[in-house]
Amino acid sequence: MSGVRRLGRRWRRRRPLRTRLAVAASAAVALVAVGVCTAAFFVIRYEMFHQLDLNLTQSATRVIQENRNAGPQVVAGECRYLSAPACAQIVPAQPAEDPAHPYLLPVSAPVREVATGARAPYFSNITLSGKPTRMLTTRLGDDKALQVALRSDSVEKGVRQAAGLLAVIGAAGVLLAAWLGYWVSRTGLAPVARLTATAERIASTRDPRHRIALPPGPPGREDEVTRLAASFNTMLGELEQSVTAQRRLVADASHELRTPLTALRTNAELLARADRLTDAQRDRAAGGLARQLREVTGLVNDLIELARDEEPTPLLEEVRIAALAEHAVAAARAHWPGTPFTLHIASDAAETVRPGVPARLTRLLTNLLDNAAKFSPAGLPVEAELTASRHAGSGSGSGSGSGSGECLELTVRDHGPGITTEDLPYVFDRFYRAETARALPGSGLGLAMARQIARAHGAELTAEQAQGGGALFRLTFG
Repeated sequence: MSGVRRLGRRWRRRRPLRTRLAVAASAAVALVAVGVCTAAFFVIRYEMFHQLDLNLTQSATRVIQENRNAGPQVVAGECRYLSAPACAQIVPAQPAEDPAHPYLLPVSAPVREVATGARAPYFSNITLSGKPTRMLTTRLGDDKALQVALRSDSVEKGVRQAAGLLAVIGAAGVLLAAWLGYWVSRTGLAPVARLTATAERIASTRDPRHRIALPPGPPGREDEVTRLAASFNTMLGELEQSVTAQRRLVADASHELRTPLTALRTNAELLARADRLTDAQRDRAAGGLARQLREVTGLVNDLIELARDEEPTPLLEEVRIAALAEHAVAAARAHWPGTPFTLHIASDAAETVRPGVPARLTRLLTNLLDNAAKFSPAGLPVEAELTASRHAGSGSGSGSGSGSGECLELTVRDHGPGITTEDLPYVFDRFYRAETARALPGSGLGLAMARQIARAHGAELTAEQAQGGGALFRLTFG
């Protein structure tokens, strides 16, 4: 049996899914067709012989009524003809009481037992004059048995004809099953074939813009294969966006790196001819080289951090956001001495903690504060505020301020030119810089990195125009 199973598994592995589905569907329909024909044959056979038995029973009843007091004898002897009753004879319980004339029907020990009442009436099949015959043996009064027989060749012929007809119907059913199996496999797997063709085309062309054509129909009533195709199209859309974003990132990075790398090469060439330069020129070239190296290093580090999709789990810890905000504001004051920074922390948010990586969250806050300071006019403050609010319908939180059921929100606002309506949808895109920011230092990666860090920590970072002018960035921890 194990060898048969291994052979079956080997056959399934070597056959395509369409062939296996066609064989399975054909086998199922063929099995049903053969089963129905087989059941119909036995039903027809039973009914035809049952009708013959009813005729024998009726004939026996009539003979009993007409010969109730008769002795052992042959009542009717037309056994060679298809008449009813064809053959009938009365048999005594004791062989000594048999008539002088021989019986036409065979008399055996069970017949004598029926005459004495020791055995119940029964039907039997015999051969009489070379013809198949059905015989009923029943009791007739005291110590007598009645045997009635009818030829059954017409019934057996009808059974054979029914068997032949049902065999033809079963064969036609098997052929129909094979055709239906092929049709089901071809129709049912058509979307899968289109999906496979699309996947192969994408693999060969490396172009994720291809889509699978979905059959028309009302939404919400698709079958499983259609939903699979729709999911594959959705995956292709995500893949196309990812590939497009990757290509744009490479193109933007190469564009942003071109200027500092050109300056680096120029300064390096100047320093290579240091003997021809004055001390002031040499110092200026060395300073420019160091500045460009720092710029390229920062840009490369930002790109590496942007390539990370999520924070490493082993580094997560419970972080008090208020302490991080105070540290980030203190660092921003030292980095931007000409810009005043204010920080307001609500009392219910002072001890609230969230799981995260402290260094990454600090980088997020630093990027927001640096961006605000870069666009704030001299002397105008950058305002940061940390507040907490409870979700509607949440249970009571713990006194430790673990944040269960609380929404923590940090806002950073500047008083600069603000964000135009046209620029608002793109402020978090990599390397995106508004027209007003083209002359300012920076690579255009700070806000993109801030949003990525926020999403990696389950938070959401949004930008909006502040009332009274300026830009407002809102960091929300759920």
